[in-house]
Amino acid sequence: MCGRYTITVTLEELMLRYFTDESSIVHYAPKFNAAPMQHIPAVIHNGTSNKLGVLRWGLVPSWAKDDKVGSKMINARAESLLDKVSFKGLIRSRRCLIPADGFYEWKQQAGGKQPMRIVLQDRSIFSMAGLYDIWTDASGNKLSTCTIITTEANSLMADIHDRMPVILSPEAESQWLDRSNQDIPSLMRLLRPYDAARMHAYPVSSEVGNVRNDYKELIKEA
Repeated sequence: MCGRYTITVTLEELMLRYFTDESSIVHYAPKFNAAPMQHIPAVIHNGTSNKLGVLRWGLVPSWAKDDKVGSKMINARAESLLDKVSFKGLIRSRRCLIPADGFYEWKQQAGGKQPMRIVLQDRSIFSMAGLYDIWTDASGNKLSTCTIITTEANSLMADIHDRMPVILSPEAESQWLDRSNQDIPSLMRLLRPYDAARMHAYPVSSEVGNVRNDYKELIKEA
């Protein structure tokens, strides 16, 4: 699964990375320990260009009775996307990118679980594949939420956990965001493990286990 991640760059860096001058983010701050049920930066395509905004992490389907289900839907398994009623309709038109520069996973060791931060070798921003939906409550208030798609672990991750988020290549990002792309089989083929040779993992402080902690020291190697 993917339950914590980092996006530590500036808003300007995000806008430059995703070729957009349109952002609806009012109060942006780097996240050193992004967690479910928080509002996180996300990229969608509005039909003409990329748009940067925020989505609450934890998908609430448009047909849900209430928004409590979101905490149970932070991830969507790529292998069963088309089998789940909550996700199969979103693959056609409600795809998004979740920008990140690292994610956390816990490695089982003899003395307990060791938190690890996984990054790209060049420490650049990468895009996790996501789906989003818009839920409306009884008063008409809208809530936009998302889920991060996961796939089987690559050779680097296999030593840490059996799942990992789907990381899209820059070429795949545009295909994933293109709302006119209705080729479901080709979209599904994008949801595969990222090249392990381009990734790096290192141990970090156990302080990352507390969602209240969100500061730069969390990403230092332990």
